[in-house]
Amino acid sequence: MTEDFAPVWAVGLMTGTVLDGNIDVALLKTDGETVERFGAYTLAPYPVSTRMLLEDALASARKWNFEGPEPDIFAEAEAVLTRAQSEAVRALVEDEGLQMANIGAVGFHGQSVLHRAPTKMRIGDTRQLGDGQLMHDILGCPVVYDFRTADVRAGGQGAPLSAVYHRALLKGLDESGKTAVLNLGGVANVTWWDGSDRLIAFDTGPANAPINDFVKAHGLGEMDRDGKIALSAKVNEARLNELLEHPYLTAPYPKSLDRFDFLAAMADGLGVEEGVATLTAFTASAVGKALDLLPARPERLIVCGGGRRNPAIMKMLGERAGVEAVAAEAVGWRGDAIEAECFAFLAVRTLRGLPISYPTTTGVPVAMTGGKVVR
Repeated sequence: MTEDFAPVWAVGLMTGTVLDGNIDVALLKTDGETVERFGAYTLAPYPVSTRMLLEDALASARKWNFEGPEPDIFAEAEAVLTRAQSEAVRALVEDEGLQMANIGAVGFHGQSVLHRAPTKMRIGDTRQLGDGQLMHDILGCPVVYDFRTADVRAGGQGAPLSAVYHRALLKGLDESGKTAVLNLGGVANVTWWDGSDRLIAFDTGPANAPINDFVKAHGLGEMDRDGKIALSAKVNEARLNELLEHPYLTAPYPKSLDRFDFLAAMADGLGVEEGVATLTAFTASAVGKALDLLPARPERLIVCGGGRRNPAIMKMLGERAGVEAVAAEAVGWRGDAIEAECFAFLAVRTLRGLPISYPTTTGVPVAMTGGKVVR
């Protein structure tokens, strides 16, 4: 089903694992291969009660760990977040002067509550909360959701899924090989494309999640805003060197992480400022180790995700990963919107039956599409 396909308006939705209280919503006009036009983008805040419900669901997921029946809270959280995200879609579409009838697809990622990478002994597991049928009933347009399960069931990592969209963006810049894309969310992931048929992506290590958790645990706010805490202290090099011995960092790709695979406890016993600086240095150093695994080490990283706003991480990428790091905006991209745009793009690819994951991105046996469709 890859014959001529006119570009359509699609809406992408993303809420990350750091639970910052916002829904990322983006409009994109695309045929699933190129981007014809970037539409509006917004951050739609969840009510505090919804954020607290999702935090409780995340905690319940960790206790559940794919053993036995799902926690009861999942059904409640799924309905609440689906309704909230549906209203965010409608509001963005109407603010653009469009109607839901003009929308070819909604890419509804849902809220990841648990992700377990596969091992040699077993396939992985993944769970995103999001009711595609309910969203379709509310909005009346095609909804693509549950993007990761098919990949995992086929033996893949289920992540990262952003590679095929990053490739389209790199193609638009006429960049490849020497320039890669780094996303700094709760977890960090890199995409490298050789300009032809070789596309590689994997999670490099932690990013914002352990830093945010450490800052919160010490009552210093939700995050290290502007990297001020990390920049005020010295890195504990001995602790950093211990952390850099983690076997994940040198394991071959494809590989993926859950948000809780690297914890704030990595900095236990350190002073608050020293701990934040050390966790930040670990994020950057882990990226450097990841770049060493690629067929050709990139000279420049285009950085998207919330971490690009942290000057400490950006500075340490240069110092500790040995690479030029530029924010997405420096090349004309919308750094906050890329993940939501990605799921608009993937939704259209899914409708067309085009692949969204590959052996060198998630480890599936063959290139495959994914996502469930409700029309």
